[in-house]
Amino acid sequence: MDLFSGLPNLCIPFFYTIRSDGIIVFYSKQEKLKEPTVPEFASSHPAWFRLENQINWYDSKSQQNQSWYKRLKITQVTMAVLIPAMSLLPSELAKWAASMAGIMIAILEAIQQMNQYSILWVTYRATAERLKHEKYLFLSVAGPYKNLLEPDRLVALAERVEEHVSTEHANWFNDTKRRNVVQKVEGA
Repeated sequence: MDLFSGLPNLCIPFFYTIRSDGIIVFYSKQEKLKEPTVPEFASSHPAWFRLENQINWYDSKSQQNQSWYKRLKITQVTMAVLIPAMSLLPSELAKWAASMAGIMIAILEAIQQMNQYSILWVTYRATAERLKHEKYLFLSVAGPYKNLLEPDRLVALAERVEEHVSTEHANWFNDTKRRNVVQKVEGA
């Protein structure tokens, strides 16, 4: 029989957060920290909708690009590893199998280069994380949102979200334009 079975566990570490209204919220390590609640004045505002929409879009696109990049690379590496094993096939079949594997590796790399899955994965992830950072600064009334009234906080949020999104769009446009110029020069 355990002497302490009826007593509360006093060794559980507790953590706390301080909400924007100054209230301290305690939670244990076992409890999941829940997403902070959105203030009522912000929840129906277009700036908040845009922020959430863009976080979800960039997060989703980052995951999609990561998935495509990894699938292509795993397939390429698998085919490359199988080429030596293909040499064990009958000679005529080995020639064709190794040739086809080499062709497929080149095609998969061309697809990756044309669609830039690795670059988009990282770029979209960085933008999603910047937008999340903005969200938590807003909810914490910290950084550029400190000492601002509610309407001014929403205006600042709208401006900063659009700044992040338009910066990412401008970088994408410039990178795409630069790649097209390089391809034309190399093709000439």
